[in-house]
Amino acid sequence: MLKMIDLQKFAVDASEGLAATGTTLAISTDNKAFTPIAGIKTTPDIGADPETIDVTDLSDTKKKSVAGIQNTQNLAFSCVYKGSNFSSLVSQGDGQTQYYWKVTFPDGLTATFQGSFTLKIENVAVNGAMGFTITVVVSDGPDFGTPSAPAPSK
Repeated sequence: MLKMIDLQKFAVDASEGLAATGTTLAISTDNKAFTPIAGIKTTPDIGADPETIDVTDLSDTKKKSVAGIQNTQNLAFSCVYKGSNFSSLVSQGDGQTQYYWKVTFPDGLTATFQGSFTLKIENVAVNGAMGFTITVVVSDGPDFGTPSAPAPSK
């Protein structure tokens, strides 16, 4: 006898908020085949703030601004050093070669961007985990994809 399983019980429901557990970072050279990077501990704020353009003239009594182009900051990802996750990136992190990046959140929301990167070993302390930082200089993006697990209607 075959027992039916309700797969919806396993879907991520972000309607009450979303835990970050399961968030991944992956890298690609061709924007098709992405390789996950193990040991990601933190992700930075991802997005871009617009520059402001001052359009105040001498008849204004208060400063006026309009939104200009978006200013994307460097993205620094903190990682737990696991040996192979660091060594697999060392030869690629020249700060010049462009790679494609994808952050995937537990509900399927993605943030994709392109950029070069460098590596930095984080401070080391007694009784502390060794870590490193991947700093991506964003040259294009970020662009956000739609979550794959829509929140259920109430």
